[in-house]
Amino acid sequence: MPRHVLLVGLPGSGKSTVGKAVADGLPAPLIDIDTLLVREMGMPVAQIFGMVGEAKFRQMERDAVKTARAREPCVIVPGGGWAAQQGEVHSAKQDSLVVYLNCLPATAVKRSQESEIRPLVAGVDPVKQMRSLLEAREPYYRLADYEVAAESKSVQVVAEEVIRLARDHAGW
Repeated sequence: MPRHVLLVGLPGSGKSTVGKAVADGLPAPLIDIDTLLVREMGMPVAQIFGMVGEAKFRQMERDAVKTARAREPCVIVPGGGWAAQQGEVHSAKQDSLVVYLNCLPATAVKRSQESEIRPLVAGVDPVKQMRSLLEAREPYYRLADYEVAAESKSVQVVAEEVIRLARDHAGW
């Protein structure tokens, strides 16, 4: 039986977009944790984050990823902060191929600004804030099984690399 494919990286690294293309290409179900929480709570992530605080949001995120990992093999896309929680990547590697989508902070900010506002980078200097996030989170992201450069490649090329990894190393 195939293992899950779980994508980690900065907000704006392309996890949701690439995740959808990977799910379509395998084919496998896609579980986008932010989308799931938005649907459950009936409000955008920034509003959930503001209402319940970061600690409670991270617990909701952890619970949702654990629930997803208990299902049939699928593509799981947690938020950018999930991987930076102690022990989460190590735990996920038991049943998931974890892939780090690596991109520069400035690129992640540009992509983030094209979609929903991210609560941790919604300040005066979002690139500086994204750099700080990367500095804090990258040691956790690098615990992934594989790293795919998502900076200047098309979504399809990045997705094809992840699909190849899933076929070669996760039983797809």
